[in-house]
Amino acid sequence: MKIEDYGFLSDTQTAALVGRNGSVDWLCFPRFDSASCFAALVGEAKNGRWLIAPVDLSATVTRKYRDHTLILETTFETKSGIVRLIDFMPPRGTNPDIVRIVEGVRGKVAVRMELIIRFDYGDVVPWVRQCRAGLEAIAGPNALILRTPIATRGEDLTTVAEFEVAAGERAPFVLTWYQSHEEPPPAINPDHALRDTQKFWTDWAGSCSWGGKWHDAVVRSLITLKGLTYAPTGGIVAAATTSLPEKIGGVRNWDYRYCWLRDATFTLFALTRSGFLEEARSWRGWLLRTIAGSPSQMQILYGTHGERRLPEFEIEWLAGYENSRPVRIGNAASNQFQLDVYGEVMSSLYHAQQAGIEIEETDWAVQVALMKFLESHWQDPDEGIWEVRGGRKHFTHSKMMAWLAFHRGVQLIETAGLPNAEHLARWKQIRDQIHKEVCERGYNSKVRAFTQYYGSDALDASLLMTPLIGFLPIEDERVRNTIAGIERDLLVQGFILRYRPEEENVDGLPGDEGVFLPCSFWFAMCLKMLGRKKEACQMVERLLALRNDLGLLSEEYDPRAKRLLGNFPQAFTHVALVSTVHFLEQESD
Repeated sequence: MKIEDYGFLSDTQTAALVGRNGSVDWLCFPRFDSASCFAALVGEAKNGRWLIAPVDLSATVTRKYRDHTLILETTFETKSGIVRLIDFMPPRGTNPDIVRIVEGVRGKVAVRMELIIRFDYGDVVPWVRQCRAGLEAIAGPNALILRTPIATRGEDLTTVAEFEVAAGERAPFVLTWYQSHEEPPPAINPDHALRDTQKFWTDWAGSCSWGGKWHDAVVRSLITLKGLTYAPTGGIVAAATTSLPEKIGGVRNWDYRYCWLRDATFTLFALTRSGFLEEARSWRGWLLRTIAGSPSQMQILYGTHGERRLPEFEIEWLAGYENSRPVRIGNAASNQFQLDVYGEVMSSLYHAQQAGIEIEETDWAVQVALMKFLESHWQDPDEGIWEVRGGRKHFTHSKMMAWLAFHRGVQLIETAGLPNAEHLARWKQIRDQIHKEVCERGYNSKVRAFTQYYGSDALDASLLMTPLIGFLPIEDERVRNTIAGIERDLLVQGFILRYRPEEENVDGLPGDEGVFLPCSFWFAMCLKMLGRKKEACQMVERLLALRNDLGLLSEEYDPRAKRLLGNFPQAFTHVALVSTVHFLEQESD
């Protein structure tokens, strides 16, 4: 199945992907970054999946989310009748559940259920037994229990069932995770859980303060972002998956089930702009706890609880999504130095303060410590926003974001009345010094654009941020030249590439990739700033058309094969969607 053929479920602690065929092909219990029990997404069916679908394989399929929720309804129409599969993950109690209800709509339909549980990323076959509480599957620390009134049987290390559902009948299945040394948790009532789940999401989405032309797209993106939030700590994961490729068959496959400061700061901005201050407060709390300690040890990404050690390794027994190897667990980028995150962190905390979230004395002390570190390290080369593996460079975007860090620090002292005014003159001086250096060394007069790194001839779509962060005004000729250069060289079939990796091999990886959807949204904002609002709106409409039938987007898109690429659903993309729509609709030219 294509990436866009999947739906997304979440209980705001972990997530599942459900295909149009009724198969749960990806599920990690109990957390986003736990080992999976269903890994068919990046392997084969034998690596774990949970299929519920009509026996008639010619059934036509339609699906939708129920109202503004993450309750997925997949309708199968066969020659003999219609059934609806209702999939959801109830807001977390003590143990995580995934609930699947087969509902008869018309006629009578023969249905088959196949449950293949494989713990530890598709490798470990559990011990399965029938007990009074249900069907138990146990291996090592993990246990699952399946509860259903439908009779099941074992067949080739698979739990199967065949049954018929007539109009008005319902067949529920509840799969619950628990620690294997404990007793199975009490059973939940599927119908009560459905009611509670609908209320949870409807109440949450109902507090969205944004209207406008693209209201539904914004709300769906915000629900997706909420679904990618790890509720106990407030951390926000970049995506629900690992190793979905940026090019089919390629090696650009990464684990995104962690909390990137960059992605999360953009998410915080989108949430505050949409009226969700409680989530913004929770994320700010996660951030300040996570980066506490020596500023020199601040990382670009962390685990959902703020874990720092995220060693990257490859799983050899998984074939990869459409044979895109390797499948990676963990992310070595956690050891990289990226200057831009300092600017994003300071900027997000500034916007939180502007939205009414007061900065406490201890919060400000952490920010001051970060700025002191940046004072002596902004001149260092780094791996940049794209987390290159080809060596550190003086990336122009990174320096601009270091400028933004000092700019926000100055603003917080001057406009918010925060203490430590003794830093003000020094931060202003460094801010101006960075600005001068970037204008002198980052702008290539031969190329007539700000380029990827000092001395480079390569264009980079991250530099669309130049006017968006206020580094230079849109009227500046250098800004206009840079946007024109990106439009000329990085616009492919109506969408924007991050950069051309084949030109200088700056990222240290073979092959190329798809167009980058967040950058395409940034380009739309730049078009509006240039007075080309009609073209900006057309760009947004093209991007919205790439969403799957459930309103979900990944990180990249292949305009030739016309399919989504990269991990899914992708927070960075949905944040860019929300931010761009807000930007285009906030005022008319």
